[in-house]
Amino acid sequence: MEQEILQKLKFGPDGLIPTVVQHYTTNETLMLAYSNVQSIELTESTGLAHFFSRSRNSMWMKGESSGNFLHCMFAYYDCDGDSLLYICSPDGPTCHTGEISCFHNKLFGDEAAMASDPAMLQKLYEIIADRKRNPAQGSYTNYLFDSGIDKILKKVGEESAETIIAAKNNSVEEITLEASDLLYHLLVLLNDRQVPLEAILACLKERHAVNDRGSQA
Repeated sequence: MEQEILQKLKFGPDGLIPTVVQHYTTNETLMLAYSNVQSIELTESTGLAHFFSRSRNSMWMKGESSGNFLHCMFAYYDCDGDSLLYICSPDGPTCHTGEISCFHNKLFGDEAAMASDPAMLQKLYEIIADRKRNPAQGSYTNYLFDSGIDKILKKVGEESAETIIAAKNNSVEEITLEASDLLYHLLVLLNDRQVPLEAILACLKERHAVNDRGSQA
């Protein structure tokens, strides 16, 4: 880390600077922690997010006990130099409670607006992944996993056909319902075959970038 960059940062009297962590693919805010010079340098050198724990008064690497590491892809500082932003790819839920994000307790806001949350697919993917790791009695998702890949593929095929029929019927309500079922079963399929949603999103991003450069898809 170049000293001239570190000198632009405004650390508090305790030598710490607040650090927001954002999901690399969904842009969801995952957590807030605190960094010092050493933790910043460790994050840069290892590629894994390190912070300083105020409660333990010691350095810590996110995931060192849970295994849910944060792979830091980019780091930014704000216009005043008094806070950091880490863009990370998480290995699992970021919150110690098992939630995807530490910011899962609603204070106020419109629930309807949450439905358009671009991170919703990632959240659903991780809920399905958690169900695979921690089966629940009576869970339809676990029924699919237990039935095996042929059953999952059959459901993807059925939902694809039903989405096509809904589109031919030109019914927005029908298309919405069937497309939702199709997306859910696709996420189950991706989980079963251990294909991370991030890989799909990254592929889409790359194709979009290529198309923007004037190449054919």
